Amino acid sequence: MTTTSPQAADRTDPVHTQLQYQLAVFARRMEQVRSSDAVGVLDRAAYLLLDRLERHGPVNVKALADALGVDSSTVTRQVAPLVAAGLVGRVQDPADRRAVRLALTPLGIHRLAEVRDGRAELARRLTADWPPEEQRAFCALLARFNHSMESYTAGRQGD
Repeated sequence: MTTTSPQAADRTDPVHTQLQYQLAVFARRMEQVRSSDAVGVLDRAAYLLLDRLERHGPVNVKALADALGVDSSTVTRQVAPLVAAGLVGRVQDPADRRAVRLALTPLGIHRLAEVRDGRAELARRLTADWPPEEQRAFCALLARFNHSMESYTAGRQGD
């Protein structure tokens, strides 16, 4: 199966036309893989939220929202099922006993590791026939692209 759109060849800017098309295909295929349960049932928002808590420790909703680039209400909505599932808990803020922070529970740590391992294994399978330097280059370019999107979003929010 090809991922080249027939219309892409007719555009005046073939690289960027093809890039936007490939990104759309990538997003669709990632959703297909995620929904097929090949890498465990943990949606993108939950995965990123749990990953952030693991990497940076307990944090309040506002700080977590800022770090993820979303509204506090979005984090509150996303964290509710994670609390209900026992993956995230609320802990007292040591600096302000009236405030609470969100923290990973032992179950959350285990589930995140399980999902991360499944996703890493999938990435290994998908790139198994790629030379190691191409795997590293793809990772570096994808990280750079993600950083560009983050910068673009931050710049638009400041306008």
